[in-house]
Amino acid sequence: MAKLRTKTVHTGVYKDKAYNSVTTPIYPTSTFAFEALGKNKGYDYTRSGNPTRSALEENIAELEGGVACSVTATGMAAITAVLFNFKPGDHIITGDDIYGGTYRLFKYVFEPLGYQFSFLNMRDLKSVEKAVKSNTKLIWIETPSNPLLNILDIGALTKIAKKKNILTAVDNTFLSPYFQKPFDFGVDLVVHSTTKYINGHSDVVGGAIIYSNKKLEERGRYLVNALGVSESPFDCWLVLRGVKTLAQRMESHQENALAVAQFLEKHKNVKKVYYPGLKSHPQQDLIKKQMKGFGGMLAFELDTKKVPLDNLFKKLKYFSLAESLGGVESLIEAPWFMSHASMGEKALEASGITKETVRVSVGIEDKEDLIDDLGNALK
Repeated sequence: MAKLRTKTVHTGVYKDKAYNSVTTPIYPTSTFAFEALGKNKGYDYTRSGNPTRSALEENIAELEGGVACSVTATGMAAITAVLFNFKPGDHIITGDDIYGGTYRLFKYVFEPLGYQFSFLNMRDLKSVEKAVKSNTKLIWIETPSNPLLNILDIGALTKIAKKKNILTAVDNTFLSPYFQKPFDFGVDLVVHSTTKYINGHSDVVGGAIIYSNKKLEERGRYLVNALGVSESPFDCWLVLRGVKTLAQRMESHQENALAVAQFLEKHKNVKKVYYPGLKSHPQQDLIKKQMKGFGGMLAFELDTKKVPLDNLFKKLKYFSLAESLGGVESLIEAPWFMSHASMGEKALEASGITKETVRVSVGIEDKEDLIDDLGNALK
């Protein structure tokens, strides 16, 4: 069987029978002609299906090891579609330190509709077991967490869920299938913001839902079509182009992130660094058990009495002050004020995020340039 690097390049590509193009064609049509009533060539309307989208879905499903995939207009669209598997009155368990946009969707969109959520420290497996109720339908797992890089035990959480016939979904955006394969630990669904590492070039937004079985696929495809959240053909083509270099980019992201984390850990104006590749990360055994690498994301606590946030950001040359992550360029931000602000102060404090927390998406630039840039800004 082909290795992941080979799959990124070749899966979902060779679709052009007319001219043998070595890249996947874009089919920008909104509709497809029928040959007769009830007879077409596999597609009828692009919201429901498109050859370029199918090619991307084939690629991502293969990389994650699922039976199939649906790609969506954004990562949040993917999460929204997953939640429509459930109904008001159903209970969902998730972490207290998840991505701010996910928290906002759960807390301020679906909770007012009657959905029930428990936001927990999911590293404490006993608290998860205790939170399970008769109406619990889903355990939503984000690991590593955003932005504090806490690691959740996917296998243990899946085991808890299976005892009670509860579905599990893992947001695998931070590590990508190159560094983590949640299906190996028995989960039901894997979700991505393909905007991030899978595309990797900060030029498109998208999401993906990967299914572990045909029953989930059938329901998932129905929901994506009915909700109208599928991804456009051109955006699918961009992600297909980006995913070809996933392996090489992830290796470069990781090499740079480790070097930057080690530098920050020794800096007098940095209080603490969060990065799974550091020996100081408290969950080394779990990291070795379920991760094949550490990724390109890190966070740190800045001593803002010595270096105010604005001073840090203004001095940086190669780190753009911006939300999002996973692109080839380095980005930096303050989650309290930016990516996670919608959580509200109380939830932010519960998650462990502070006004001094800085999140860094380390790009693929030269690591010495990045370290010099940070060193200058931290003076």
